[in-house]
Amino acid sequence: MAKKITYKTAGVDIKKANAFVGAISGMVKKTTSSSVLKRKGSFGALYELQKGNYRNPVLVSSTDGVGTKLMVANVANKHDSVGIDLVAMNVNDILCTGAKPLFFLDYIACGELKPSVLKSVVKGIAEGCRQAGCSLIGGETAEMPGIYKKDDYDLAGFALGVVEKNKIIDGSKIKSGDVLIGLASNGLHSNGFSLVRKVFSTQKQKSLSRELLRPTKIYVKEISKVIEKYPIRGIAHITGGAFYEKLTKILPKGKCFDVDKKSWPVPKIFKILQKEGKLSEKEMFTTFNMGIGLVLVVRSKDVKGIQKFLSRQKIKNWQIGKVINHRQKRVIL
Repeated sequence: MAKKITYKTAGVDIKKANAFVGAISGMVKKTTSSSVLKRKGSFGALYELQKGNYRNPVLVSSTDGVGTKLMVANVANKHDSVGIDLVAMNVNDILCTGAKPLFFLDYIACGELKPSVLKSVVKGIAEGCRQAGCSLIGGETAEMPGIYKKDDYDLAGFALGVVEKNKIIDGSKIKSGDVLIGLASNGLHSNGFSLVRKVFSTQKQKSLSRELLRPTKIYVKEISKVIEKYPIRGIAHITGGAFYEKLTKILPKGKCFDVDKKSWPVPKIFKILQKEGKLSEKEMFTTFNMGIGLVLVVRSKDVKGIQKFLSRQKIKNWQIGKVINHRQKRVIL
């Protein structure tokens, strides 16, 4: 008699998936605020905007992943930090509009559900939400043999934030003479790993894994306080495209960022990458953050106060440039 075919023999174990959901419920619960509503039988996560907190609220959304940094995590068998990365890539983008992240959802796809690995991932996601002050209100784990190899998994995240309409930060108020304050990154963060893996062998990735897998810095709590105290003209999250794309994204027409590359210390990992990959300086500043994870554009008279505040928050920061008038160029490095 032929063996009976079931969903489990096809590669999807629902009981294991349910057990996994139960195992991570405690981590998720620790991130939830009073705005998260629990309703038995609800097919969607419920979040209540508190009355009176906003006059004219605008919702700000973001969705992103971690990219091929996950392959380095697999090589090193270290999976918690990429969960933090997943949250960071979304909440830092929301922060750039002046918004406060409210909640986060994750999507995990894998070839085979491995509870120990995915619990580490979710542990990181919960930690990222804690750092950002937002609630992890839901998610999905999809076991998809045939699309993913047995040990492969992929991550995607979705975040929602809120900002008062009259307090949206979009770069439109940037003026000539404004100053750029660069905030230190925590290494590579989550961009450029396809190039990293091209430059470094698998063995080299493993030996450098502690440095390569440093989690993306989440700037939400500290910068939210800065926004409350000072009129910030623009915020840029230095991710894919780096200085040539992400930094210039917030520039009004006719303005240019004059960036002094010698104004901050470039971490050693970037120098190793450039040397071993024989990469041009243009390539480095297009692909990697080079030690600057977030940039604030501020009025010159506010620079000292903001830098002093950031230093008290133990965030390394430097004046890295200024805004000038220029009809053709967007950035001078």
